[in-house]
Amino acid sequence: MALRLIILMAVLLFCLSQVSSESQIENQETHPAVVVKGPNRRLLPYLDCAGLCNVRCSKHSRPNVCTRACGTCCARCKCVPPGTAGNREVCGKCYTDMLTHGNKPKCP
Repeated sequence: MALRLIILMAVLLFCLSQVSSESQIENQETHPAVVVKGPNRRLLPYLDCAGLCNVRCSKHSRPNVCTRACGTCCARCKCVPPGTAGNREVCGKCYTDMLTHGNKPKCP
């Protein structure tokens, strides 16, 4: 009788652990991914750099070059300014102060 009770309790605990792990998985799927950058930085939300850079560079004379540079700036600074031109100040010093090897502004 004691053995049956122990087995029953073990099965019950197993079932409860499965239900709680499934609810944790569902909670992770409903929340957006979070990127942690260094120990002193705050948590930053996931940013769709490709989509934002395609919009930013849509009217550029060289869209492929613009998109590549924008992608690099987005990955490093976690920001893409709104619009197709200008507004670079919105992203702060990281975005505005990044230069190419020729000392020209890198970020579009």
